[in-house]
Amino acid sequence: MIPLSTRMRPSKLGEFVGQTHFMFEGSLFYNSIKNRTFDSAIFFGPSGTGKTTLARLIAKEIDSSFVEINASTTGTKELKVILDNASTRFYGLQQETTCLYVDEVHRWNKLQQDSLLKALEDGVIKFIGSTTENPYFSVNNAVISRVRNIYEFRRLETNEILSILERTLKDKEKGFGGLDIKYDDDALRILADMSNGDCRVALDTLGFIVDNLSEGKVIDRKIVGEAMQKQTTFYDKEEDKYNLLSALQKSVRGSDPHAAVHYLARLLEGGADIVMIGRRLMVMASEDIGMAYPNAVTIVTSCVQAAQMVGLPEARINLAQAVVLMASCPKSNASNEALNKALSDLHSRKIDDVPDHLKDSHYKGANSLGRGLDYKYPHSYGGYVTQQYLPNNLYEERVKYYFPTENGSEGSFKRYLEELENIDEKNNKS
Repeated sequence: MIPLSTRMRPSKLGEFVGQTHFMFEGSLFYNSIKNRTFDSAIFFGPSGTGKTTLARLIAKEIDSSFVEINASTTGTKELKVILDNASTRFYGLQQETTCLYVDEVHRWNKLQQDSLLKALEDGVIKFIGSTTENPYFSVNNAVISRVRNIYEFRRLETNEILSILERTLKDKEKGFGGLDIKYDDDALRILADMSNGDCRVALDTLGFIVDNLSEGKVIDRKIVGEAMQKQTTFYDKEEDKYNLLSALQKSVRGSDPHAAVHYLARLLEGGADIVMIGRRLMVMASEDIGMAYPNAVTIVTSCVQAAQMVGLPEARINLAQAVVLMASCPKSNASNEALNKALSDLHSRKIDDVPDHLKDSHYKGANSLGRGLDYKYPHSYGGYVTQQYLPNNLYEERVKYYFPTENGSEGSFKRYLEELENIDEKNNKS
């Protein structure tokens, strides 16, 4: 039986959902497909975000011969046959470029990836490689330099997955439109939310539910929880997760580890995923702890990454460490407030240009333009030298954005900066 996620793949570009940061009507990416000027590319991102679907739609739109392979099952010998056939098609009577889609391209070794280079240079193939790993680490530089762009695919938003699920239940041709399936709107939203941005998981779970739903039954929260093997108490109302995340952050900010752990436990018990919790914790490490304990962001990030690696239930131990650490250490939001004040100035007043002595001077003719002249290299002066860094009008007004507190490590940074200010004052008087 064909999985529902495969059956429901869109057949037209207009049906594609997600990746609106580069794929939308009128975008250069969209127009390149419609104008048939699309060139080679690498699609990078998590599973279930539309990489294969979009590659197939592109091949269909540009009316190109399409070959799809998986790097885990296709070796150099098979690839050579594909490239030979593409060359015959390109130089023969057909004079047609082949669109070659390689899924999991990171699984190929250097020799296999390099086999693509000549075909790419000659225009014999339009290459689309997809990978769940960072291509700058997993794909050869020689291949990367020959593709037009690397497009990062992001996890789908809950509302995007929800729209796909609703369309599936109404679609009479490929979906379940002819079955008159009854469902609670809330249950469908929970399914979309629990899928963690993976459309394949959402659709195949829906397929599993419908295929095994007892006659007369309605798809409700309980059935979704059973299918996903997760508790759904966390999702009683849409705002619940935001209320609990807010309470967690405010408890950490208020240095109450007992309350913070309580809200973490409620999040975990309710079925909140590690990624959702982890993102909030990493923001808190900089927003609420900041310079009072600069190592917090490093430790919290390590805890979140460890949690993702080990998975639940053990992941809760890593998350608890991060929460207790932040709730128990000194707090400062001074660095965040400094940025907010700087942004406010940018939006509300005229700011002078970057001082000439700070401008880039690593190009021919920079000196004649006065770029970089009179810049004092602090290391040549023992680590610090009095010098203007702010734009002229801000410097003349002696504008300040960062006001360090005495909390934790930030107190030592404050005293250091005050010493530098004293040096500046003495130098400016002399």
